[in-house]
Amino acid sequence: MNVVTTAIVAFLVAVIIIALIFIVKSFAAPKKLGSVQKFIKEGKFQAAEKAARSLLSKNPRDYLTHYWLGRAYLAQKKDELAFMEFKTVNENAVFNGDIPEVSFRHTMAQLYQKFNDNTNALKEYLLLIKREPDNAENYYNAGICSERDNQMNNAMVMYQKAIALNKRHTKAHTALGYLMLRHEQFEDALSEIKLAIKLDPDEFSNYYYLGKVLKEQNDFSGAVKAFEKSERSNEFRQRALIEKGSCYMATDQTASAQENFQRAVQCSKDDSSQETLYARYFLADCYEKSHNIDKAVEQWNKIIQYNKRFRDVMSKLEEYRDIQTNDGLKEYLTSSQQPFIDLCTKMVEKAYSFIPQKVEARPYGCRLLCTEDNKDTWKNVRKQFFLIEFHRDSDAVEENKVRQVVEEIKTQGYYKGMIFSSSGFSNLAAQFAEGRPVTLINREKLEIVLTKAGI
Repeated sequence: MNVVTTAIVAFLVAVIIIALIFIVKSFAAPKKLGSVQKFIKEGKFQAAEKAARSLLSKNPRDYLTHYWLGRAYLAQKKDELAFMEFKTVNENAVFNGDIPEVSFRHTMAQLYQKFNDNTNALKEYLLLIKREPDNAENYYNAGICSERDNQMNNAMVMYQKAIALNKRHTKAHTALGYLMLRHEQFEDALSEIKLAIKLDPDEFSNYYYLGKVLKEQNDFSGAVKAFEKSERSNEFRQRALIEKGSCYMATDQTASAQENFQRAVQCSKDDSSQETLYARYFLADCYEKSHNIDKAVEQWNKIIQYNKRFRDVMSKLEEYRDIQTNDGLKEYLTSSQQPFIDLCTKMVEKAYSFIPQKVEARPYGCRLLCTEDNKDTWKNVRKQFFLIEFHRDSDAVEENKVRQVVEEIKTQGYYKGMIFSSSGFSNLAAQFAEGRPVTLINREKLEIVLTKAGI
């Protein structure tokens, strides 16, 4: 064999080898991808994951393998890794039948929602609406995403379309009703939520929304009944107790309100949650109204452990800080009704030399009608009456209250009025009192009077 023949034979052998390698590779890739699918079908998800990663190390642009790797991650509840793979597929793949587009987009939308990307989740649901125009669930989910993305008008339209396709779509009725409630469309909200309850009376969360609507309409007794039913829902129990307590507060049933706020605190699963902090805040308000300041302070201190800027808690603690060192002020703020009246009587007698002629308990504290202790009884001196009010509410005394006292002084012919308040007076109240026959005594002056009276 000459040199030329040898070279030709070597060339042909090389061509055959290259062709064989190409053929083997072309058949091996689908076979390997098939093994990934086979592993998933058999429940061998880690093996599928390993095989898919091996394929992608050789060809990162194999988007079909990215898809099946995402499926393997999902099966192992590795949602974040699945999300990354599916995003790669969504951004690059051509849906030509190898990847089931509709089911993929459902999964993609759910993953976007799970990771709080409602804008892209909405885009997925809008694509699904084009492919499944008769599927009410797509419209409902598009409404949820729109609402979370603060597209309220679009959310309302989507819920209405879901209901148009499926009049028995309970969740869409509920969502639409709550959205209407937030827009203060109370009658329409009530109609939607009642319909949701009629369709599914065992969905106790709907009773929570019913209670919210009734509360807004000042139907507090109806709201309480609805909230009681919603307590059967583990998800809504704490919120229902808080709302029920607020209904009792609105109707001045402090003891019942306190009981519900205590239960709301007790059923807390997270001491730092907003619901728990509000339950403690309102519970402290009940304690404050019933003059149990020590317990109120205890709740405020627990709140600031988690949020030092929660509403007016820091100012509340500052307001009551001095009662720990001032026994007289503490007695004024924490005494039960009769001891409080006795204390106020002692104050007017010792600090002002007044003689109480009439004493009345009032929701804000007490009221006394007094005369001066005029020891010069031989003189024919006409008695002058002083109208005195003692307030220990947590709110500052407003102008209308001062105005009422001034009007009563004038109509009854009293000499003068005095209003004591441990919480102070509003600016308008102080301005109105100027030049009128009434003296306003704030917390600082109250402490001085208590000391003068020996309390």
